[in-house]
Amino acid sequence: MLSKAEKTTQFIIEKVAPLFNRKGYFATSLSDITKVTGLTKGAIYGNFQNKEELAVIAFEHNVSLLLTELESYMNEGNTPLEKLFKLTDFYRNYYDFSRKIGGCPVLNMGVDAKHLNKALQKRVENVINRIQEYIGNIINDGKQSGEIKNTIVSRTYAKRFYSLLQGAIFMSQTMDDNAYVIDAANIINDSINMYFKK
Repeated sequence: MLSKAEKTTQFIIEKVAPLFNRKGYFATSLSDITKVTGLTKGAIYGNFQNKEELAVIAFEHNVSLLLTELESYMNEGNTPLEKLFKLTDFYRNYYDFSRKIGGCPVLNMGVDAKHLNKALQKRVENVINRIQEYIGNIINDGKQSGEIKNTIVSRTYAKRFYSLLQGAIFMSQTMDDNAYVIDAANIINDSINMYFKK
């Protein structure tokens, strides 16, 4: 059971995570944080050393929500190929999912932190690598099981698929039009159907 202090910490994280994601690290002020939580500055800094620490923890909270949802969705597939199609299915619905947490945390914090906050930028890079590695491992599983051609370079396609999706997410969120992500998902599915299957 969580202590009162732990509950307060968790409450702050859950309230400010969408705020940081939506506004960015630099644009989010302490008054924004106190307003969204209803707590005093003293209560905030009684639980976190500074705004940077809170921003990092808030980012990790949003990423945890994203990765849990993504992995759960992909694990509905029974084979590696089915899991890859589940990847594109997840991102077809990502627009609505990401709006609940203030947008795409990878995209938002990646742009916000680049050249300005090395701690956050490093965490964004780690998440990108983790997702690409996850996709690459599924492709490797398919090659080992004989479902996917051995000529497919797993890392190359993992990076290609994820960069297509992230670029489409940027366009969808900027233009307020999910069609960009739908198109990217279709392109990835076409690639899988044309090049992956034995």
